[in-house]
Amino acid sequence: MKQDYYKNLQSEAAAQLEKYVQQANRYTLYRTICFFALIFAFAAAYDGLTAAGIIGLFMLLLFCRLIRQHNRLKQQIQLVQNALAVTDNYLAHFNGHWQELPDKGEDFYSPNRPQDIDLHIFGKASLYQYLCCCRTALGRQKLAKALTVTPPSPAVITQRQKAVAELLERQRLCVELLARSRRLPDGHDTAALIAEINGQHHRYISHMLQRTAWLLPLLTFASLGLALLDFSSWQIPGLLMLLQFAIAMLFQRQNQAILAPLMSINHELHAYQALFIHLGETNFTNKALQKTADTLSREAAPALQKLARLADHVNLCRNLFFYVLGNALLLWDCHCAARFARWQDNAAQNLAGWLNLWAEMELYISLALAGHTRENYTFPQLLAGPPTLKVDGLTSLLLDEKNAIPNDTYMQAETRIITGSNMSGKTTYMRTLASSLVLAYAGAPVCAKAFACSPMHIFTSIQVHDDQSQGISTFYAELLRIKQMVDFSKKKLPMFIAIDEIFKGTNSADRIIGAREAIKRLTRPYAITLVSTHDFELCDLQSANEVPVTNYHFAEYYEDNKIKFDYKIKNGRCQTTNAQYLLKMAGIL
Repeated sequence: MKQDYYKNLQSEAAAQLEKYVQQANRYTLYRTICFFALIFAFAAAYDGLTAAGIIGLFMLLLFCRLIRQHNRLKQQIQLVQNALAVTDNYLAHFNGHWQELPDKGEDFYSPNRPQDIDLHIFGKASLYQYLCCCRTALGRQKLAKALTVTPPSPAVITQRQKAVAELLERQRLCVELLARSRRLPDGHDTAALIAEINGQHHRYISHMLQRTAWLLPLLTFASLGLALLDFSSWQIPGLLMLLQFAIAMLFQRQNQAILAPLMSINHELHAYQALFIHLGETNFTNKALQKTADTLSREAAPALQKLARLADHVNLCRNLFFYVLGNALLLWDCHCAARFARWQDNAAQNLAGWLNLWAEMELYISLALAGHTRENYTFPQLLAGPPTLKVDGLTSLLLDEKNAIPNDTYMQAETRIITGSNMSGKTTYMRTLASSLVLAYAGAPVCAKAFACSPMHIFTSIQVHDDQSQGISTFYAELLRIKQMVDFSKKKLPMFIAIDEIFKGTNSADRIIGAREAIKRLTRPYAITLVSTHDFELCDLQSANEVPVTNYHFAEYYEDNKIKFDYKIKNGRCQTTNAQYLLKMAGIL
């Protein structure tokens, strides 16, 4: 069971966290003892005990080492805590709590794309919410773009499938990468940073100032040495320090403008660097993944390490004491500005590409989640030729796998009139087919034993609402959707059309007349059209061309005076209704 795998990972992480916490407590004790020991040692040295001074220096070095090791241990604790959070998110997909995950992708919903709501692509309990593992804004955008109703080229789909297939075999790696990526702020947006860093080339440190930034500190330290040896007056190094601080103040505005992008991103830079190094330690068999790993570990990680160190040095000046001393002795800001200018010349143009590669990796990990959390899945086979959809044992990704009822379907260019009782599964069936096509176009596995399809543009009319602000009724809103389908059909491109309860917003006479005409216009040799209805008159429709119009239905049965459904699609028209039974059950009749 895949759930057991993540439970075991969680248990391992919890045990490791407990061990690290115990070690951290010991380090706290050691640091405290060492601190008081060095205080007493220096106090004794001040009283004239030379050996105590040596012991104090040793304790100071030991104290610094303990601080460094303690900080590293804190980072390990944070990483393990992140791993626990990641496994919690994975386990949420097995117990239904994934619908409580915060990122629903609602900001990607487009009112001009009704399929987003009809197929639950974005929003509460959506495909996006189920799949999204992205920490960065760019990764989120890539996932949203991948969940499309317009098929990309087969080459793009195949490339994603191969990358996702390898990640399906590397569950632990995905957890580790996601745990490391949680060091980044949620929704981390690098667009402004990239624009700011790449737009800084017009600001530079003059060669004269760069030479001065090296010459004056050398003269200052030389004069300090001479003063210590009583070869010169202390006034000379004092004047040189004042001169350097004056120069730093003179160029402060210029230096701050140059270094502004580094003032608040040192944490993120260290996170990306560690992430890219870890990714480079993995040997992928997929060429695209291996190329990404090599680029990020060999090129991006060293460059970001330099930039991260520079950002750390820039942020040292937040301390007023260091700011004064660093600029008075070393012209610190001028050196940092010059180093940043050199980094820009050598690596800034590659930064956007590196971050884009990581966002692509986030997309692959998100798409792999469907396979990581489902026992039954397969990668869709892409077919050439006329519209075709062939599935075996298909269920919806958004339904609990244990309770979902699989269906088999084989369709080519045709129109299917689907009838059935209320709550029998008509809408869920159409949604499952269409949303599985969305997953197929994204390059993700689908929940089926077998799935083959030709690329088709997806159109839906399922959840139709009125728009009071525009004066549009529910019926007219549906008319606009049907018109959009009819207009697109004139392009003679492959289409998959799902219409639920066609023209339900008007009277039965007009509904049947309008439905017959709409179905006639959408029955095309390049379209698979599904239409659900309660109007049995539509079951007698005859094809106006050679494209078949067929009937299928869902049915109910009764046990112990209770209504039940098997949610299996069957040939032919429905022969029963259950509206009166449901009205009685609700206490209305």
